[in-house]
Amino acid sequence: MPSHTRLLAVSKGHPASSIRALAQAGQRSFGESRLQEATVKQQELADCVDLDWHFIGRLQANKVRPVLKHFSVIHSVDSLTLAERISRIAGEEGLLPSIFLQVKLRPDPNKGGLSVEELEREWPRLQQLPHLRIVGLMTMAPLEVEGAERKALFAECSALAKRLGLAELSMGMSGDWPEAAAAGSTWVRVGSALFGPKL
Repeated sequence: MPSHTRLLAVSKGHPASSIRALAQAGQRSFGESRLQEATVKQQELADCVDLDWHFIGRLQANKVRPVLKHFSVIHSVDSLTLAERISRIAGEEGLLPSIFLQVKLRPDPNKGGLSVEELEREWPRLQQLPHLRIVGLMTMAPLEVEGAERKALFAECSALAKRLGLAELSMGMSGDWPEAAAAGSTWVRVGSALFGPKL
């Protein structure tokens, strides 16, 4: 893995004991997408004080406050409205979360995200939100996108982040992380390759 790329161990669907085993091997950052499942595991692992929890699932508006209390990083902010809500609630809670804006670079009915046009239009307002740190962009390749087209998608996201002055990129999963890392991804989200199939 390139030196600029960090590993986010996607632990959703896997028990706290598996997370503990990876933590004992030196892994610090873990990704979860279901709040209730994650909070149970966080309680079980309360003695592991230096774990870094990232929320990677679609974030519903009514879950923003509890997610902010349990996660320091959110990878799936897919609209200005959601970003505004996160900023307001983070201010009320005295928090400053790091967020990734989710962008959709190819049509995909199964995934949310801002189009490039929406992101560029809303960017001035997003930059002015006071109680969050926009650190980068997140994207996922549609399942049917492979090979050269997938590499091109990752390169597009990398170029867009640079254009906006964002240093971080969350892209690449178990099946395509080497291509994402080669395109400059700073976080790769790997689950099955680390934990095996979900129980």
